[in-house]
Amino acid sequence: MRTKMRPSSLPSLRSAIAAAGDSRENFVRDAGASIPWSELATGSALYSRGDELRGRSVLVATHDQLTTISALIELDGVASRIVLSPPDLSLETLPYVIDTADVEAIVSDRNLLQLGTPRRMYFSPCSRKIAPATHNRDTFHQTEWILLTSGTTGLPKLVVHTLSSLAGAIERGAKAIEPTVWGTFYDIRRYGGLQILLRAAFTGTSFVLSDSHESTADFLARAASCGVTHISGTPSQWRRALMSPASQLINPKYVRLSGEIVDQAILKQLQSVYPQAHIVHAFASTEAGVAFEVHDCAAGFPSTVLENTPDVAMKVENDTLRICSARTAARYLGDTAPRLRDADAFVDTGDIVELKGGRYCFAGRKDGIINVGGLKVYPEEIEAVINRHPEVQMSLVRAKRSPLTGSLVFADVVLRAGTADAGRDLSAIQDDILLLCRESLSSYKVPVAITVVPALNIAESGKVLRHSA
Repeated sequence: MRTKMRPSSLPSLRSAIAAAGDSRENFVRDAGASIPWSELATGSALYSRGDELRGRSVLVATHDQLTTISALIELDGVASRIVLSPPDLSLETLPYVIDTADVEAIVSDRNLLQLGTPRRMYFSPCSRKIAPATHNRDTFHQTEWILLTSGTTGLPKLVVHTLSSLAGAIERGAKAIEPTVWGTFYDIRRYGGLQILLRAAFTGTSFVLSDSHESTADFLARAASCGVTHISGTPSQWRRALMSPASQLINPKYVRLSGEIVDQAILKQLQSVYPQAHIVHAFASTEAGVAFEVHDCAAGFPSTVLENTPDVAMKVENDTLRICSARTAARYLGDTAPRLRDADAFVDTGDIVELKGGRYCFAGRKDGIINVGGLKVYPEEIEAVINRHPEVQMSLVRAKRSPLTGSLVFADVVLRAGTADAGRDLSAIQDDILLLCRESLSSYKVPVAITVVPALNIAESGKVLRHSA
């Protein structure tokens, strides 16, 4: 059984919400309901008594995010381990997650026991209905929070956090000076969305959830009707949002990007659409936690960030950014899992950075390299160039196998709204994009062909879906 802690050492999620204030004006809202934080903090989403889940490793697998939030509040400090199932976790992968995390109980709004999960397991049904809790909350566990990585291939890694590491970048007890309503394109069962949930919970501000069943336009309209002032998402989510006329409905004071490399094109477009907003891009990952924020509306980050970020140690080694802080995850679960931290407790983020004139630029991911005749090509570097074209909304650079060079570079491009209506010939646009690439990139990085597509697939994680071919 895992170590217990006194409530004074670190508040549970419930106590953090209570400490943030008891105003019934601050709510959590999805497409179907709105519940005040105060009710979430005092009620329960579990039909069963919490004593039956005390000290257990519990898998939380629900259809909607609001029910998940209720379960998290109920279980943190009670369960020894919370395994947070993302919405796209396949039933085929579920037994692996259960075995790796030693899951003893399942909290869900559907009976997963009938879908091939082990028989000797306690099942606790839950719903979005809030009912009074019946169990004793005077004793606490140091609950482990298990998040699943969002890799596109293979089995997910199970990443071990605590509430302390997850909330390490959030100022405790901070109160918003002006009325604040958070919103996010992220799902809260992923690291990026969970960060926004905890920001709202720890500061007592309202929070508007996205819904996978509604369109981007409908979410933006709902966010506007709720008075969202602060909103976050990946660059891909923002590019998709800005293609919709509904992007004009919101009037945010604060716009946040994270989860993918942020290029200058998306920053410039957000500045143009939301000139009144403070635009921030943050570097964070499930394993490394939140490392730093960039506030100057420029891609990359100043080299001084490595030395001058409080409570976070950073370095560049073998061209990748390495991070060490109390916000990083502790480890991966599993007997055969790789080591998460090196001997000095640094996490290798796998992000390639290059120093140019006092500023580090993100070139791409170490695991995403395209090999062209023995030369390294980072798709994100080429995408950043293509996205500078005034008629391009977003792009995806991909590889195709070649018997001569190993791989060839191709690019799919989504044009900005209204480009076709302007009567521009598509072949001329494709030629312009290739010319821009030739002017900005080494010859082996220039795409063989540009294909105009109506849309790019965005994964449940909010990142553009990348496939190797």
